Amino acid sequence: MNQSKLSATEGVDEALRPMDEAVRRALVESHEDMMRFLVRRMRGRQEAEEVLQRFMLRAIERAGDLRNIDSVRGWLSRILATTIADFYRQAARSGKNETVVDPHDLAEMGEAAGVPDQELEAAVCDCLYRLLPTLKPEYGEVIWRADLLEEPRESIAESLGTSVNNINVRLHRARGALRERLLQMCRTCVIHGFLDCECKAHEAASAHV
Repeated sequence: MNQSKLSATEGVDEALRPMDEAVRRALVESHEDMMRFLVRRMRGRQEAEEVLQRFMLRAIERAGDLRNIDSVRGWLSRILATTIADFYRQAARSGKNETVVDPHDLAEMGEAAGVPDQELEAAVCDCLYRLLPTLKPEYGEVIWRADLLEEPRESIAESLGTSVNNINVRLHRARGALRERLLQMCRTCVIHGFLDCECKAHEAASAHV
């Protein structure tokens, strides 16, 4: 492992709280909160499970984008919105969609909509509220202030008595740690973690990501 990769790994480890029972509980609760939202939105648990799998896989695969965005919340919201819209489009093309979908809802969830609806953003925020305390306090705080409250980094740096560059480094490490928590959240299903699952439903979902 080269020095840059080693440093990145150490940065993530530094930003994570140890995997104790409280952290495990937060991961499970995040998973369940997101599932409840999707069950309401998809109007069925089977569809919700498939969409949750696709969403988490996309988030993990596109985690590198976190280096160049302004808001974790906005990034996750866009991924979730397009995942839901893509699911409906695929179902409509295949003629297998038995769920009644309001065309207005589908339009709002489409990529052209730009900004996801408030209920969807609230679901993403709830997930983040669960996950941030599983990071070291200084890293959870910087994501909270920069990404959720959208506080200017100059203001954060001034209040903490440090430089903007230091805040940028801290935020980069915090986002790396959050990616790791998202990956761990993917494995918290009470039946089986879907990234480790070999069932046909997971294989089918993965094939269409």
